[in-house]
Amino acid sequence: MHLLGELEVTNAKVGAVTKLRWLAKACLHRTTLSSAKMLEVSGKHIETLLRRLQPFDGIVLNSVQLPGAFAAAFQKHKTIYVAHNVEASSARESAATASRALERWLFSREARYLEQIEWKLTQAALAIWTFAEADRFGFGQAASSRATVLPLVTRWDQPESHADKSPEYDLALIGTWSWQPNRIGLDWFLSEVVPFLPADMSIGIAGQLPDAPAISHPGIRLLGRVPDARAFVESGAVLPLISRGGTGVQLKTVETFELGMPCVATSASLRGIEALPDNCAVSDDPVRICLPVDREGQRRCRQGNRQRLSGSVFHQAQKTRLLEMMDEGLSRFGKPGVSLGRAFPRDEARQSTTKAVSAPYGLAVHKGVQSR
Repeated sequence: MHLLGELEVTNAKVGAVTKLRWLAKACLHRTTLSSAKMLEVSGKHIETLLRRLQPFDGIVLNSVQLPGAFAAAFQKHKTIYVAHNVEASSARESAATASRALERWLFSREARYLEQIEWKLTQAALAIWTFAEADRFGFGQAASSRATVLPLVTRWDQPESHADKSPEYDLALIGTWSWQPNRIGLDWFLSEVVPFLPADMSIGIAGQLPDAPAISHPGIRLLGRVPDARAFVESGAVLPLISRGGTGVQLKTVETFELGMPCVATSASLRGIEALPDNCAVSDDPVRICLPVDREGQRRCRQGNRQRLSGSVFHQAQKTRLLEMMDEGLSRFGKPGVSLGRAFPRDEARQSTTKAVSAPYGLAVHKGVQSR
């Protein structure tokens, strides 16, 4: 792995001067804000690294930001494009729900450029990996025949469960609330769902929350960033999965099922999930979604009946399917097919696949499963 450097790319963590610099770069280069942030790295530097890494069979492009900034450099080679979301659709949704004119303009501008970038990346790719079935068709009919859904896991080894610990909160929510699709879900939960919850219910909300809304429910605790996200997830008796739009798969949903946690979920939170566990209740109605979290369930949980299940079956099924789909996609680079699961011991297979799909600010190239 060749790291290109470290960048702070979260809007909520930078000041106005940095945001204005990003916007100026985006306008100057006629690209998205998300790709403009990547332009701290020079295109010549990336092309030099690619020449140094040759020979290789192809490049796995992870999400849209870096490939969007340097599409000309990457598209000289065979590529697989990993589409975390249909980003243009998510930007259009954010524009439609934005309350301020400047936000609407910025999201509309992002959507326009994202549509162009995603079209170029998907047209050039030998294979497209999405994380939800609906996203396979989000880039046009011509691209859908090369698109495959990758099941996800949040870690290769089954997460350790702490089912014996007593819950600290009746409900626990965690997320990157500065990301507009997540914030839309949180605002819906606070305004539409919370008024129907009992006043003595405890609700922990973790994650940085810019422009925190007024809170009327006495049991809500805004906790900000927490030191251990997984420990916080397990501190809830029930996890509300509250996505209301966007595209792609919700990693928090995957983690919830891996841990066997009881949850209530909107249909949008279950994109990319084929089989639901028995302790997951689904509803998009703000009144009905509360029903599994009634006083009787609250009482049982506080007495020690946490209604947790084993997530091992879900976790193993996701891993098996993930390796199968990656085998099929990598074979399109034109090398003889060798299964990732058979070619490597377990740890080596894990390291290879993880490096290929989790380096958004570095270069990861596929050099054949035997030479890696």
